[in-house]
Amino acid sequence: MTVITDMDLTGFTEREPGVWTDERGLVLSVHFFDLVPDLPAPLDRPGELRHALARSVAAAGAGLIEAGCGEVGSLPAVRQLVKVRRPDGHGQVFIDSWTVPRAGCSTVVKVQAGEGAMTGLREALVLDRVGPDRYFTPHPYGPDVTGGLPHHVADGEEWDAQFPDHPLTQVRAALARITPTVVLHDGFTSLPPFVPVAAPVATPEAAAPAEPPAPRRWFRRGRNA
Repeated sequence: MTVITDMDLTGFTEREPGVWTDERGLVLSVHFFDLVPDLPAPLDRPGELRHALARSVAAAGAGLIEAGCGEVGSLPAVRQLVKVRRPDGHGQVFIDSWTVPRAGCSTVVKVQAGEGAMTGLREALVLDRVGPDRYFTPHPYGPDVTGGLPHHVADGEEWDAQFPDHPLTQVRAALARITPTVVLHDGFTSLPPFVPVAAPVATPEAAAPAEPPAPRRWFRRGRNA
């Protein structure tokens, strides 16, 4: 099945089927999972869903910056913005994604980028401005969300304009631009809606390894490729 039939690829160059990069080092990828989605709660209970996702991401050693529900291609979807440690331990990778779940499968649109040689500048400057007492805060999705990468105010969207070249700023902006242009195949949109399993899994899809897996054969080239 061709799940995503079109989206705006302006500025991106295809590297392999379903994976594109741009000159800034952003990686855009699309994925299809022929499995029951592992989201831990229904999308019409966003508070419960965000809390469960934040705990799962923390348990995996990462950090959930933002999560929320919305629509992609007219279908209900969940967005997750996650930070993970680089495999070599130097800096972080930021992954912003939409998961569009159906009863027995899902599709994901993901943008990611990692820090370069210089790391921690955004965090250091924000810490200097707000002070240590206001920098680290309890996780907004639940005080029991502990472990993984700590939650702090420097990841907030309100700082993006002051750090336009930071990978967090760039992945957030890229996904926001691309999302309204995604077109889904009628065969996918007509599938039964997602119903969550009873128990959450340990690791959400957004906390997947920084390097995206090879996509399956279901995407055709979008416009402006």
